Amino acid sequence: MRNYTKETEKRVQFIHRQLEESGAKGLVFGNSGGKDSALVGILCKRACEDTVGLIMPCCSECNYGDDMTDALMISNLFRIEARKVDLTKTAEATKKALKEAASITKSTEANIAPRLRMTALYAVAGAENRLVAGTGNKSERHMGYFTKWGDGAFDFNPIADLTVTEIYEFLTYLGAPKRIMQKTPSAGLYEGQTDEAEMGVSYKAIDQYLKSGQCNPDDMEIISRYHKVTKHKRNPPVVYEE
Repeated sequence: MRNYTKETEKRVQFIHRQLEESGAKGLVFGNSGGKDSALVGILCKRACEDTVGLIMPCCSECNYGDDMTDALMISNLFRIEARKVDLTKTAEATKKALKEAASITKSTEANIAPRLRMTALYAVAGAENRLVAGTGNKSERHMGYFTKWGDGAFDFNPIADLTVTEIYEFLTYLGAPKRIMQKTPSAGLYEGQTDEAEMGVSYKAIDQYLKSGQCNPDDMEIISRYHKVTKHKRNPPVVYEE
């Protein structure tokens, strides 16, 4: 297990450096009410008093229920400023406008919310000289389980090297509510959606593979396939050069 006392110190220092090098005066992150955003919020608040957690419900009922309740709980417990930007009507208007141009798939439609959230985060950041903190973990990144130019867009990410298992360990060390750690991982993009059901493999198996390079053959096939087809998400855009 990592030494989370030292991990906290190192990550807070890392965030300090980003602020100093950029000249930014504050931080903003998407507070979804989940484990990753909770950890990022706690670390950012320790590094910078002027930290804002943006709660951005978008279409899914769970965004207005448990997710918002949990996001506010983290905000209150760790004294992180919370603001709400309701994106449901914006998403509906976007989908309506797109119907005139293309027939979008369920997957394409699901990616609208993360990209609208990215837009909101950067609007607040630009208006108030803040940096956008990313909230994705190592397990998600390896699987490519994030939206390109959505939650995959940020100025810095203080938890990108941590697996889901380590995220839970870190939150336990920091005294986060058990409710957050017992919550089924979900992007909350539509009703009943869960990360593991959508990917077809558990985070336990993914983390086992990332740690040891080993897991059962069925899980290995899924992990390898996801990692291969999502390579473009982890690489910078391709540009022409002579």
